[in-house]
Amino acid sequence: MSLKFHLPDFWSHGPLNIALIDMIKEHPEYFHEGVEIASVYGCFPPAVWNGGRNINGFAQEDVIKRVLEQFNSRGIPCRFTFTNPHLTEEHMQDKFCNRLMVLAENGLNEAIVNTQVVEDHIRKNFPKYKITSSTCKQIRGLEPLIDELEKDYSLVVLDYNWNNDFEALEKIPEKYRDRLEVLICPYCFPDCKRRGEHYSFLGKQQIERATISSFQGMNGMRLNVQQEKQFVCEAINRNFLETTEFSTHVAPETLFEKYIPMGFSHFKIEGRTMHPLNVIESYVYYMAKPEYKDIVRLKLGLSVFTPRV
Repeated sequence: MSLKFHLPDFWSHGPLNIALIDMIKEHPEYFHEGVEIASVYGCFPPAVWNGGRNINGFAQEDVIKRVLEQFNSRGIPCRFTFTNPHLTEEHMQDKFCNRLMVLAENGLNEAIVNTQVVEDHIRKNFPKYKITSSTCKQIRGLEPLIDELEKDYSLVVLDYNWNNDFEALEKIPEKYRDRLEVLICPYCFPDCKRRGEHYSFLGKQQIERATISSFQGMNGMRLNVQQEKQFVCEAINRNFLETTEFSTHVAPETLFEKYIPMGFSHFKIEGRTMHPLNVIESYVYYMAKPEYKDIVRLKLGLSVFTPRV
């Protein structure tokens, strides 16, 4: 039995994720059998190709190299969230994003894509990257899902509305199930009608942030995101425990009793821009044995909130 978890995020939650990875290695007795970290997904600011969630700031090259080394030296891929839906051929010339691809092209790191223009650019210019098809595509039908699985993707991330619909999941051919990644703790409402609109809003905003941050990064200034127009949705401020009430939430026992026996082994945990306490709670909830939840929660909390000198 193998439970391969994909974690948020190597930039905003870097120290937390390193602490978890090291804890699993040093104290495997804390965790359910078969738990492993398959990747950490996210992006470095101000990458214009980034999508799904916005990132702020400007990552210097020495910092990027250090973060990549921290994860890669532990055998963990960093998966770039290159899922902005508004990208054009012109954006493919972005110097920052192309430099990221050069720095991380070692055969281990990966990319998540949402549009053909990004996918084609990566396949042509950076062939060492494994490519994942993003949940941002919102594939709901069985036939288009199978079409997607027949393409040259390392993994395909399921639309969260498939979650716990076992009548539908049983129709997916068994040969494909170990290449599907299940988003097990979505913060969005089930069958949210504004999800595509939200991705679009964030994509446009990321392009604006990337343009401003590139200039400000070179000039030592900071982007003031407080003045930006915000997408109004109560899910943005929801905590992890509130998501457990949704019909699309996958409970730990459901992983063991349903998904694993059916042949699913890849599970994505949401939380790139969530407070670290929410992310810690999700890790404890899914990975830690009941008798070790408190110590895992405490150690992970200390890894985030202990001042560094």
